[in-house]
Amino acid sequence: MGMVSEFKEFILRGNVMDMAVGVIIGGAFTTIVNSLVNDVIMPVISLFTGKINFTDMFIPLDGSSYATLAEAQEAGASVFAYGSFIQAVINFLLIALVLFLVIRAMNKMHKKEEAPAAMKICPFCKSEVNIEATKCAFCASELPKEA
Repeated sequence: MGMVSEFKEFILRGNVMDMAVGVIIGGAFTTIVNSLVNDVIMPVISLFTGKINFTDMFIPLDGSSYATLAEAQEAGASVFAYGSFIQAVINFLLIALVLFLVIRAMNKMHKKEEAPAAMKICPFCKSEVNIEATKCAFCASELPKEA
């Protein structure tokens, strides 16, 4: 019974539940970001690259000739599908860029404008301490009150 109650305590901790919610939200967010990359950004990029379809770039290893990667795979041929790798790298870079921009925007929205704490110099050890301090954190001297 001890292990069951210990597991229950573990699973009901706030950080485990927060992590579970984060994973679920992350899965949903992945769908949105993938759609943004594949349905919005990649078509624009294809306009600039002459509508190159990277996924159809491959080398058949059996020496035959195939029009598309799907045709070669359907024939059971071994292929060196370097275009799919290029597409995956492009997708990764675009997804990373989109996530960077989203997180950057969120950080700007949540950033609190905190004024730096006013500081004074301890007359004994010459360390910088908060202006409201009554005792130096470095040398433990009693600090004189500011006039």
